[in-house]
Amino acid sequence: MNAFRSAPTPGSFRTGVRKAAAAAAPRPGGRRAKALDLLLGTDPKQRHRLTQSGLAMLLVMCSVLDVHALAWAGLTPWRPVAWWTVVVVCGFALFFAVIRSGRNLVFADPSLTLPQMGFAICCSATGYALAGPGRSGAFVVVMGVFMVGMYSLTALQVWRVGQMALAVFGGVMLLMTHLDPAVYVPEIEWSHFFMLAIMVPTVTALTAQLCRMRERLRRQKQDLATALARIQDLATRDELTGLINRRHMVELLEQERHRGVRSGQTFCVALIDIDDLPRWIERHGDVFADRFLQSFAREALDVIRISDLLSRWGRGRFLLMLSDTRTSMARLSVERLRERIHAMPVDVGGGPGAALLKARLSVGVAEHRAGESVAQTLERAEQALDSVHAAGGNRVVQALA
Repeated sequence: MNAFRSAPTPGSFRTGVRKAAAAAAPRPGGRRAKALDLLLGTDPKQRHRLTQSGLAMLLVMCSVLDVHALAWAGLTPWRPVAWWTVVVVCGFALFFAVIRSGRNLVFADPSLTLPQMGFAICCSATGYALAGPGRSGAFVVVMGVFMVGMYSLTALQVWRVGQMALAVFGGVMLLMTHLDPAVYVPEIEWSHFFMLAIMVPTVTALTAQLCRMRERLRRQKQDLATALARIQDLATRDELTGLINRRHMVELLEQERHRGVRSGQTFCVALIDIDDLPRWIERHGDVFADRFLQSFAREALDVIRISDLLSRWGRGRFLLMLSDTRTSMARLSVERLRERIHAMPVDVGGGPGAALLKARLSVGVAEHRAGESVAQTLERAEQALDSVHAAGGNRVVQALA
């Protein structure tokens, strides 16, 4: 009966074939996405840089098409226009290739914005010299170049690019009035330069303002990320010792328990009490006790394994989690920690007998059992610690199996 029920019917077989064919068929836009990945890569930052470079090239190509239209109309000679087109296309193709290959990452500005803007301005100025009667169209391209630069330049860099644009176009206008005064009439060129001298600073000022806003937003985002990291640190770390705090340690213990269920590995916990801390607080004060706790944390982190976790569990109590460890090895590790802390001289401020103070540790160790909760494991470690205290302290006791 079960075999009969599990046998596929013709209808279900056809449905399965249709589903398989649908899964094997290319998804809409899949080829286009692969083509874009091949052209722009998969790194988001590099794709953004390549998109900016392509936009700058598109703007300058508008100027190229305009000059070609003038050449078709017979208003400008073809040969210099052809050479100029080759230089423009090869130049921007080189920028694109450098970014696509990743070689741009060695530069301080991986976007290569300043070189691309300088090249675009020089190309536009050359196009202005070639365009003759239709030369004023180059101004629109220059304005577009500035808008591209606002995404990655600082306000100061934008102003410097504006000064460069005025200098380059002013030099080209002056040169053309001497080479071809019949077309590039000095009075008209002065009018063009005056118009450019108004447009460029205006667009530069707006672009610089946007750059300052972008920089301010970037700083605010960075400050917010720093504040969130600080909040996260405060939520998971003990402020005095820098160790994991109790609440976060409980979460990590639960994660370790779940990991053990999947992998079959176990872990141990060790509750550590500083026997002399109450007496030291009474005699030397809280400031001395805080200094000692900080020293204890530094010494303990030097002794335990990188895979083990130490947390602040109370005023003078700490919890050590030893991952993938059985009780015998855990006891040896904790015993080594106890001896290291006992050998550490405790300085009470240079008074008589300062170097004679020795810290004594009482430790209860428990191995997590399969099927029990973290709270039950901690309870057994607490019972082992109580037995240490009952025996006089300064020793390591293993919880009963």
